[in-house]
Amino acid sequence: MFPIDFPLFTSERLLLRQIQPKDKRNIFAGLSDPTVIRFYGISFSTLDATEEQMDWYEQLWQEQTGVWWAICDKNTGIFLGACGYNELSIEQQKVELGYWLLPAYWRQGYVSEALQLIIPYAFKELAVQRIEAFVEIGNKASDAVLERQGFSYESTMRNCEYKNDRFISLKVFSLQD
Repeated sequence: MFPIDFPLFTSERLLLRQIQPKDKRNIFAGLSDPTVIRFYGISFSTLDATEEQMDWYEQLWQEQTGVWWAICDKNTGIFLGACGYNELSIEQQKVELGYWLLPAYWRQGYVSEALQLIIPYAFKELAVQRIEAFVEIGNKASDAVLERQGFSYESTMRNCEYKNDRFISLKVFSLQD
C-alpha cells in the first residue's frame, strides 16, 4: 500500500515533504507555543522532549500506520507547520487527519491548500473510504477548515479526554470517499 519513496506534494504556494531531523526546532516551536497547543493534544516543554514526536512521525511511516508531512513554503523552504494521517486502519478502511501551523502563518489558507493535496492521497493510495478528524470544542478555525473541505460534523464526544487538569470534549468530523 505505501510507496517505497515518501510522497511529496506541491501546490502554488506549498511543498509538502517528509519531516526531517532539521525540523525538530520548528516542531518544538509549534508544539510548545500556547496558542498552538491550546487546541492540540500534544505539547512539549523542552527541545529534547520533542524527540518523542520526531520518533512518532518516523514510526508512522516505517510501520505504515500513517504519514505526516512538513508544510513548507514552496519558494523559500520555510517550515510553516505539519499535517498528516495517523491511526490508519486497513480493516476499517479509515484514517485520522491532523494538522497544525505556526501562528505566524494562521488565516492565510495554508491548511486548506495542504488538505487539498493530501485528501486524494488518503482515498487513492491509502485505500481508505473514511477520513476522520477530531476537533476540540471551541476550535472554530479548525471546524471551518474541515467544513470548507467537505467534511461533515457527526457528533460530539463529551468529556472524552483529560487535558490540562480538566476533561475536554471533541467534535467528530468525517469525509467519505
